[in-house]
Amino acid sequence: MQHTFRVATKAPIEHDRRMNHSAYYEALVRRDPAFDGTFWYGVTTTGVYCRPVCKSRQPLERNVAFFTDPATARAAGFRACKRCHPDEAASMPQPAWLALARELLDASEDRLTLDDLAARVGVSRTHLQRTFAATFGVSPRAYAAAARERRLRDRLRAGASVAEATYASGYGSGSRVYDASTATLGMTPARYRAGAAGATLVFGIVSSPLGFVLVAMTERGIAHVALGDDAAALERGLRDEFPAATLARADDDVETATSALVRYLAAEGPWPELPLDVRATAFQTRVWDALRRIAPGTTTSYGELARALGNPHATRAVARACATNPVALLIPCHRVVANDGTMRGYRWGVERKRRLLALERASA
Repeated sequence: MQHTFRVATKAPIEHDRRMNHSAYYEALVRRDPAFDGTFWYGVTTTGVYCRPVCKSRQPLERNVAFFTDPATARAAGFRACKRCHPDEAASMPQPAWLALARELLDASEDRLTLDDLAARVGVSRTHLQRTFAATFGVSPRAYAAAARERRLRDRLRAGASVAEATYASGYGSGSRVYDASTATLGMTPARYRAGAAGATLVFGIVSSPLGFVLVAMTERGIAHVALGDDAAALERGLRDEFPAATLARADDDVETATSALVRYLAAEGPWPELPLDVRATAFQTRVWDALRRIAPGTTTSYGELARALGNPHATRAVARACATNPVALLIPCHRVVANDGTMRGYRWGVERKRRLLALERASA
């Protein structure tokens, strides 16, 4: 079933007339600062409209409407978010040096330090940092990282080789882009560029106590497991991740795996240990192997996991490896919590993570 998305705008969004709603939503999910001030979005289930960089909970795609300005959002019956203050952002005057700073970060293929950027726009680094973050919702460093990711995507989509795209996008080495790429592309750069060409996957979608579960597998094992509230959206996500692969809906072919997962989510069976066919960097492999050794019903923190891997300063890298896990449940990233014990940042929803852990503890 395809969803028709409501675009409550009086005029086309000017940032890129070729963009479709999925691309707008992708920018929203990434909280891409390049689109801040270009469009606003409203969430139909809450009646609130926000900036693309808002740190509020990610809405479902079917519940999002896009606007060219806050006035149009208000006219459609939405009210301003109290977290990202979309009206203030729209009315905030932007000095010429701030626009120049943004242009430099968008275009620069070299890594600009805060001092370099401040010198080029003619303000102090403190004033630059404070004003940039207040205006665009993110620091200059975070904005630069998002700009690099956009350039990488665009060059790979245009057919550039991985090496060309890596260095032309501003990544200093191949290892850096491979470490960061699964967070930004959902796969390695080479695989993204090829669109999983030549691969054949069968998939099935079933309902469970935690929503729909999609399982996709190759002849070697399970390559993708996703959780969600919308079966059609899960299938679209699979096709987006493997655009050049041959995909076939075959619920019977994956019935063994889906049944094991549903029984597990219904507290009627053990945590399933199924064969996997996933690609990973060496570091991701170490993290994912460690995750599979965490016993059901127990948790660890990102910091503890980094220390267990012998690299106590790699907490963020561990968190990134967890976030890019392609097979929900089977690599149990839900068993990792923040260093203060709170649950945050689960790709399939924090509430789903909370219910998973409660289920496992009750079973244990």
